[in-house]
Amino acid sequence: MSQSNAVRMQPSENVSWRALCSRRDLVANSGVVAWLDDEQVALFHLPETETGEQVFAIANRDPKSGANVIGRGILGQLKGDLVIASPLYKQHFRLADGSCLEYPEQQLQVWPVRLNGDAVEIAAA
Repeated sequence: MSQSNAVRMQPSENVSWRALCSRRDLVANSGVVAWLDDEQVALFHLPETETGEQVFAIANRDPKSGANVIGRGILGQLKGDLVIASPLYKQHFRLADGSCLEYPEQQLQVWPVRLNGDAVEIAAA
């Protein structure tokens, strides 16, 4: 089993994991979008990083434009942080915590996520 931001953002012991999609739905080094209840979640699969395989789950809605486009952004690394650049205004969000490098008042929600066999699981409160 591989975990990504679940390692950085330890879910409480009362959290249950629920399947969001399958590993086959992910695209390496790119984003895909899945529904979590009434919200769009962008999933980014990075199969080869310095710390191994990682998956990140971050809100798909760009806070500046209001458009659901984060899953189509460009992955990169700035100042040692893995980031996603919004395709509209090009602001960079840290995949680990959703914070914006250029505009500190902008923040994207992130969820703990893990690979469990063929399932991509997200922590549900």
